[in-house]
Amino acid sequence: MVYTGIARTIIGIIGNVISFFLFLSPIPTFIKIHKLRSVEEFKPDPYVAAVVNCMMWVFYGLPIVHPDSIPVATINIIGLAIELSYVTIFIIYSPWAKRRRVLLYLVIEVIFMAIIVFITLQFLHTTKARSMIVGILCIIFNIAMYTSPLTVMKMVIKTKSVKYMPFYLSLANLLNGIIWAIYAILKFDPYVLIPNGLGALSGMAQIILYATYYRTTQWHEDEEERPKPDVHLSNNV
Repeated sequence: MVYTGIARTIIGIIGNVISFFLFLSPIPTFIKIHKLRSVEEFKPDPYVAAVVNCMMWVFYGLPIVHPDSIPVATINIIGLAIELSYVTIFIIYSPWAKRRRVLLYLVIEVIFMAIIVFITLQFLHTTKARSMIVGILCIIFNIAMYTSPLTVMKMVIKTKSVKYMPFYLSLANLLNGIIWAIYAILKFDPYVLIPNGLGALSGMAQIILYATYYRTTQWHEDEEERPKPDVHLSNNV
């Protein structure tokens, strides 16, 4: 039992490191936005969705909801700060119509989280019951986060090109899912295992697509001929 606890802590730390770099993966997008001083066609949806996803996982990782899950809480506190930074940059360089919509979504998310926290702490009096309700919500939000990588994979199949699906990002996504799945298995946690098992499968699918379409990719094709998608691979925990 002691060795399992130590192994779980080590795996949790490794998971934190991998997840941290995945959270940083959109930085080139926001450097471009800052240089252009415009969001152009980039969409804020993945980053706004990531905010509520991180808030939910932070809550889940607290001892009052799911004991012994501090690594889950710590990485999502960091992730929340990073995602809020992205959203802030987006707000600064957006026209008023987009800015108002993003701010409205953030307000709705905060109200939603406040309601979830109130109901969980007020009416659910055991960590088992709290873990179940919050865990199910975490799974739902995590599955919703797969929209972005699925869109990218669809484009890869359609164009027979992996030009805009970075290999190392796909590999990190795979490793992230595997590490957190192992973490969940060591002290069985279905709410962490399910989304990260799906994340590992998603990462594996991306690697297979990369291997399949690498040879047919026109690497020197003019960047302007096809718009680069706003890639934001799902970060599972």
